[in-house]
Amino acid sequence: MKITDLKCAVIGDNPIVRIKTDSGIDGLGQAEWTKPYLKPHVLFYRDMILGQDPTDVERVVDRIRRMGSFKPWGAAVSAIEVALWDIAGKAAGLPVYKLLGGKVRDKVRVYNGGVRVPMDGNSPEHYAEDMARMKELKEGFTIIKQGIAFHSQTPENVPDYFYGERPQGVRPAFGGPLTERGLKHTVACIEAMKEALGDEIGLALDCGPGLTVSDALRLAKAVEPLNVMWLEDMITGDYTPYVLPDLYREVTRATSTPIHTGEQIYLRQNFKDLIEKKAVNVIGPDPLDVGGIAELKWIAEHADLHGILVAPHGIADGLIGLAAHVHLAATLPRNYIALEYPVGRPDWWYDLIEGLPDPIVEDGFIKVWDTPGLGVKFNVEATKRRLSDEDRDFFD
Repeated sequence: MKITDLKCAVIGDNPIVRIKTDSGIDGLGQAEWTKPYLKPHVLFYRDMILGQDPTDVERVVDRIRRMGSFKPWGAAVSAIEVALWDIAGKAAGLPVYKLLGGKVRDKVRVYNGGVRVPMDGNSPEHYAEDMARMKELKEGFTIIKQGIAFHSQTPENVPDYFYGERPQGVRPAFGGPLTERGLKHTVACIEAMKEALGDEIGLALDCGPGLTVSDALRLAKAVEPLNVMWLEDMITGDYTPYVLPDLYREVTRATSTPIHTGEQIYLRQNFKDLIEKKAVNVIGPDPLDVGGIAELKWIAEHADLHGILVAPHGIADGLIGLAAHVHLAATLPRNYIALEYPVGRPDWWYDLIEGLPDPIVEDGFIKVWDTPGLGVKFNVEATKRRLSDEDRDFFD
């Protein structure tokens, strides 16, 4: 079997990869629906993989892996890797999880980072109301993640929250020392959320990046009695092109609150110090940024040897990404907590993809399905109506 073409279409801001072969089997992958600009980056790799055997996944990915980088520039490599596994599974007549070593769980726990309800403000009362509404969602999530501190609108809307300014109109890295008012406000919001959730639902918190080491430690110590699931990306994280494990280690060693990071990191080599120095308690690589599902499995297994838990990131990975997550999560070792539930955006994406369970999530879990490859496919006619003129040949 040989690769004959690599295509990429942007469908509702979702960059979708399709790899074609001379046997008539194709494979699907995608990048986050926040990254429509990645289409040229995906197509950049086309000539490097043409003529290769797509079932030799590692050999093909090794041809392009060196040209990826930290989020968002590992996404193209990752999406291609997922599409190769889809082909390999279809060719073998097996679900992808079988090719990754077989499943150790029949259903995978997911946490809610993407099913949102409107929040009217940034007060503790608003956060408590938000949790109460999410507690009643039909998916029955057992873990809910919420953005606070620099991963929220709080710095803009709470006066004198920190010693610095949040730039307007762009999304650069920002942050700085919290004021006493800012720290107290953040702790009050967390306390309000925990009171709303009780001990029935775990609370995870996405905090940055942008906190100083001292503020990260003060926050972690302040919420120790609340038993939160984790504090995520306090120092580095989302779109930060480096790791700084030594700074995380200062915080992790001084608190019982679990510390988490990793969504922006590309490749196992860049998790090495984070894991081997035990700089955090939980890692959250994203399979569609880290280099693919096999890459993440290797990282999770290495973390397990060092007593570190894994909760894969994936809020914007879309419905093809959801399928990749489920197959991967089914095979991960016992350090697996839950994956961040990817949602389809816009909502009409649910009319385009066939093969997912209905309902997808029940009581906070997704049952692992057994169809070959990723087990999902496009409703071609419905999808053609969503293609731009530029992408009309996507299914040719």
